Amino acid sequence: MRRRPALAAVALGAALTLGLSACGTGGEEPKQGTQGSATAPASQKAEFNAALNGVFNPSTKKGGTLKFANSGEWDSLDPADTYYGYSWNFIRLYGRALVMFKSAPGEEGNTLVPDLAENLGTPSADFKTWTYKLRAGVKFEDGTPITSKDVKYGVMRSVDRETFPNGPTYLGDMLNWPKDYKGPYKSKGVDVSSAIETPDDQTIVFHLKQGYSGFDYLTQMPVTMPVPEAKDTGAKFQEHVISSGPYMFEKNEIGKGFSLVRNPHWDAATDPNRPALPDRIEVQLKVNADDLDNRLISGDIHVDVTGVGVQPAALSKVLPDPALKAQSDNPTIQRTWYTSIPTTVPPLDNIDCRKAIMYAWDRTAYQTAYGGEFSGGQIATSLLPPTVPGYQPVDLYPAGADNKGDVAKAKEHLTKCGKPDGFETNIAYRAERPKEKAAAEGLQQSLGRVGIKLTLKPFPQGDYFSLYAGKPPYVKDNKLGLTLNGWGSDYPEGYGFLQQIVDSRVIRETGGSSNVSIRIPDVDKLIDDSVKEADIKKREPIWAAIDKRVMEEAVVIPGLWAKALLLRGKGVTNVFVSSSQQMYDYVAMGVE
Repeated sequence: MRRRPALAAVALGAALTLGLSACGTGGEEPKQGTQGSATAPASQKAEFNAALNGVFNPSTKKGGTLKFANSGEWDSLDPADTYYGYSWNFIRLYGRALVMFKSAPGEEGNTLVPDLAENLGTPSADFKTWTYKLRAGVKFEDGTPITSKDVKYGVMRSVDRETFPNGPTYLGDMLNWPKDYKGPYKSKGVDVSSAIETPDDQTIVFHLKQGYSGFDYLTQMPVTMPVPEAKDTGAKFQEHVISSGPYMFEKNEIGKGFSLVRNPHWDAATDPNRPALPDRIEVQLKVNADDLDNRLISGDIHVDVTGVGVQPAALSKVLPDPALKAQSDNPTIQRTWYTSIPTTVPPLDNIDCRKAIMYAWDRTAYQTAYGGEFSGGQIATSLLPPTVPGYQPVDLYPAGADNKGDVAKAKEHLTKCGKPDGFETNIAYRAERPKEKAAAEGLQQSLGRVGIKLTLKPFPQGDYFSLYAGKPPYVKDNKLGLTLNGWGSDYPEGYGFLQQIVDSRVIRETGGSSNVSIRIPDVDKLIDDSVKEADIKKREPIWAAIDKRVMEEAVVIPGLWAKALLLRGKGVTNVFVSSSQQMYDYVAMGVE
């Protein structure tokens, strides 16, 4: 979840105020049981926003079962094949990457600290080579020592985007892989020393195509979690991921749920970042979203794992009730709820047909669908949220004083694109998310005012990107002219927010694409320019330029800059919102 462009001479840039340790140095490590925040305010009193900038109900007590629920399915439990923000948060309970974000409240949670590695990475002078030393004594769940070769193998397999369509492409794109390398299954036995070397069991060295000073941001991603080659089962590995963290899989029924129990070979002495409080963790899948909220309120479950906040139906219960409101937190997060407009679906290959949509959509209906300003977010006029460095205001399609759209302008552009009476297309959304369904219905109604007829197409959350809305051939063949989406920053910087959703080179015909609508050569060039720019003051305007260029092409309805109303389950301990996770930090949580 983040990214920092840089060439040879680029420094991390303290001006970003992210609280990061300098490249090549060890970060301050949090103490066991404190979630890394001895100075964070703590509260045992249930009150609104008690977990927003401090620790609610602090405790070091171990034991009990922490219960999570998910309204849909995981994209994957495999560290090479997952890209949902909640999954990256949760996966740290059973996997350890080289680096992680500090488990701490608020902005302190944006600090990078060593995890599987002893220290943050040591770069070469040109930032093209990065070296990490692993901690001694770290073991897999079967007692086998974890070595640098296991980390190397985990990264190697993540390059195979056919087997693992969902994961991020950063390391696959940036490391200096041999020509046409396709991962350890299809390129079996190929020497990858040009990209990764393991001179001994405790050392791993990464070689980049070009210097990048923010490489530690990439090594906190799940793809650097170790995988033992002897126990790799390819696409089936998610059925039983071999644990390197404090918890291991007890049972896993794909599509139904799973449970985690303590890993007997996890040693707290090798892991200063995780208090590992619960004895057991249970996760239920495919729980109706409104029922999930009701079960949170009743105390039947502790956490909505997706972290997107309560549904509109629950708002009417929570907000008027002082006791329930005192169990909630209302963070502003680096996320945009938006709708893509794929240009591969006629007549949306015509910019005036797309501009008709941009003028016709009712911004207030979109906001209402997600729960209003309080729990849905602020009406967005571009992709880049105001909280991301480099943001500049952009509003190219004024919607009138009431924000309900400009019908006359929309009809004018329909005439220009040769569709004066409108046209028909489909709109995709995640079936398990009532907010997305409501947003799709709102678009259906507002675009219908100008003759644009939308047919709603719900798809399962778990496969939404790999098989449907993120698979370009499916999008085109099934006329998905609009696809609902949401994106949170991979890390708090312009590159970490924008690159994976606006760069046309991340589009994968095999599926799993985080970008399906933005194919703008100018944008790709600006992304490359940002990587080469050493001066942060010159780099940030590039992100504003990209944001504006995307809006000029009318390839995305920006929707909302997100907020969420999160509900703390009854009896949970050590609860806080982390800026890095943009939801509750699951590593810290316990249960009374």
